[in-house]
Order: sequence, then structure tokens, then C-alpha cells
Amino acid sequence: MKRFNRCIKALMLVAVGIMACQSLVAADDDEWRSLHREVEEGRVVALPKVLDWLERHYIGQVLEVELERDDGLPRYEIDMIGPQGQVVEFEFDATSGEMIGIEGVNIEGMARQ
Repeated sequence: MKRFNRCIKALMLVAVGIMACQSLVAADDDEWRSLHREVEEGRVVALPKVLDWLERHYIGQVLEVELERDDGLPRYEIDMIGPQGQVVEFEFDATSGEMIGIEGVNIEGMARQ
């Protein structure tokens, strides 16, 4: 059963990666290259690192991932659905990978013990 759960989680991460890639393909080619360069140079934390942190600390499934720029500073916005059907939005500083905000209902019901 554990192996099955790991396979499901791996497939979910692949699906999230594909969705993120589709968003990047739709973006202007120059923007994608710029983002790729920022990740390579360490100015932006790679998305899998943020998703790994989120999985270690919260129970749920990723619904949507966005990379936004607020006053030029990149941040990840990640929506998750929790075990009771609650939707929570997590916001991360994309330069450090630190969580900077969280919004939603019954957030504590998603926190891992």
C-alpha cells in the first residue's frame, strides 16, 4: 500500500510539472529563458524544492501552481486541497523558498503532526 501511495504521489508531481511546463510554454519565450536562467543562477528556488517542503509539512493535493512577480520579486502561489475538502493557498518567496503567507479554511486540518 505504501508503494502504491508513493506511485500516486510521484504521478501527481509529474502532473504538476506538466501543468507548470504548459504554463511556461504559453508564456513568452524570453520570459521562460529568463526564469530558467534565474533558477540556474540560484536567484529563484526550483519548484520541486518548494513542493517537497510543502509535502513534508502539509497533507493535501496540489491543485494549481503559479509564479507571480510582486514589485519584481518572484513568489510561488500554490493551491492545495486538504483531506476535508478545504482549499488553502500557500505563498512562498521564490528567492528563498520560505513560506510567506497562507490563506484558507481549516488550515490546521492539513498540518502534519
